[in-house]
Amino acid sequence: MQKASFLLLIIYILFSSELFCQNLHLKINGNNEFETSTIDSLNYLKIHKDYTSITHEVDSIQKRLFKMGYIENRLNKIIKINDSSFKTQIHLKKKFNNIYIYYDKTTIERRFLEAVSEKVFDDYFELEFSKTESTLNFINSKISEEGLPFSKLRLTNIKIKDTSNLSANLIIESDTKKRIISDIIIKGYEKFPRSYLKHYLKIKPAQVFDLTKIKNKTNQLNNLRFAKELKPPEVLFSKDSTTLYLYLEKAKSNSFDGFLGFGTNEETNKLEFDGYLNLNLTNNLNFGESFKLLYKSDENDQKTFQADLTLPYLFKSPIGVDLLLRIFKKDSSFTTVNQALKLHYQINPKHKIYAGLLSTESNNLLTENTSLTISDYKTQYYTLAYEFIKPQPYNLLFPINSKLYLETNFGERKSLNTQEKQDHVSIDVFKIFNLNRKNSVFLRLNGASLNSNTYFENELLRFGGINSIRGFEENSLFSSLFGLINTEYRYQLNNSIYVHSIIDAAYFENKISNAKEKLFGYGFGFGILTQAGLFKFNYANGKNENQKFKLSNSKIHLSLIANF
Repeated sequence: MQKASFLLLIIYILFSSELFCQNLHLKINGNNEFETSTIDSLNYLKIHKDYTSITHEVDSIQKRLFKMGYIENRLNKIIKINDSSFKTQIHLKKKFNNIYIYYDKTTIERRFLEAVSEKVFDDYFELEFSKTESTLNFINSKISEEGLPFSKLRLTNIKIKDTSNLSANLIIESDTKKRIISDIIIKGYEKFPRSYLKHYLKIKPAQVFDLTKIKNKTNQLNNLRFAKELKPPEVLFSKDSTTLYLYLEKAKSNSFDGFLGFGTNEETNKLEFDGYLNLNLTNNLNFGESFKLLYKSDENDQKTFQADLTLPYLFKSPIGVDLLLRIFKKDSSFTTVNQALKLHYQINPKHKIYAGLLSTESNNLLTENTSLTISDYKTQYYTLAYEFIKPQPYNLLFPINSKLYLETNFGERKSLNTQEKQDHVSIDVFKIFNLNRKNSVFLRLNGASLNSNTYFENELLRFGGINSIRGFEENSLFSSLFGLINTEYRYQLNNSIYVHSIIDAAYFENKISNAKEKLFGYGFGFGILTQAGLFKFNYANGKNENQKFKLSNSKIHLSLIANF
């Protein structure tokens, strides 16, 4: 008997809440069929856990009806039908469609009103009543943008104008003096380059204070490699000053990138290695500067040395400078030295334009000039370029969503005693199409064209390899014109691992050999984000249009990008 009583007690404790917590049902009617239909169209919550929830829902419905124009709606008492059912009635009465708002034109600019109403007059404007709240919020935000963050708006003297319209007076309470940013204080990363505040974010003292715009601008700090925002900006208001506080942190911006590639030489059937080292040092002097050093050794006994230096916002101006030195050596055939000086202007965080000079000098190294297509020459180009970058900083594996770089060069080439006009155009653009959180498609277009009456082998464009069409040796393809497309379908297993396909295609022309070919590359790869950096593995097989698939043509590329 005691065991049975004990068992019943346990059952009561476990299931009493289920027995006594039943759902309550609510039904709201109107004064007639039309009013009931209007209330039902609001899709109010009909099932509740307690009586308090019912009262809150009824109150919410009444407020929604008020915003719709039923400002005279009347609520009857909530009636209990039985233990689980309640009902009430709301008499909607008359609906007011529009409101005539009278204003003082000395307190508000007419352009703000014209942005929300098509009927604006000297002392009043017409508005749909249902848009009243959103309109007042919009007007208040526009007044705040003018340096008046403490402005308040309200409607007074609300009354019935006619059978379907209301009238009211718009009262604006705000300071007479605009708020101006008096000082900007950086916390966390005190040595952050101030030029970036003025020219990159376009925030500076003596500027009209607008907190919304400031927050939007400081979010762009996350697009910089060397700094990030710790928390939203804060403002200290005093009687005569407005101090803006920015909370920043210096980020790891240096990177080391390298890869090792290997494949079988078709002529010797021996395994050959190639690779490169790429060092990128950014903002080590807290100036926002960038220094890049590249050394590449290819399978075809080709060596490349390149150094780039970028100095932004020289002398606190919006102008920066880019310097380039590139040395290319093709076995014992020739060397080519490129030097470039470009000035750039950062229009905004996404857009940048360039203008400058590019000079090239190439020397024939053959003691006996057995090749008529290799010759000493010098070129002098004028350069114009445009760059667009759209980042996605939330993605650690793919921090840049899209990029476009377009460059045009025009000038002349001098060789022996001849001069010839030339122009060189190149484009590199890619875009990541994010299908969902795990799946994306990468699409890249890259191409260049050298236009001239005559061509030398040592001035032709070089492409092929991991950063070009995959499945081919690095810089093994020479052309006067080429275009290629890289595609990848990417699947992210998690935030640090992804796998992808490789489908590449290219077309190129060589005016010296009168060759026109189509190339294809197929393969797969994966990437792993580790504590050491991003490790990439690519396996690709390359072939031309008329060539059969050969496993021996496959290339394997390994790379590691480490940030420090």
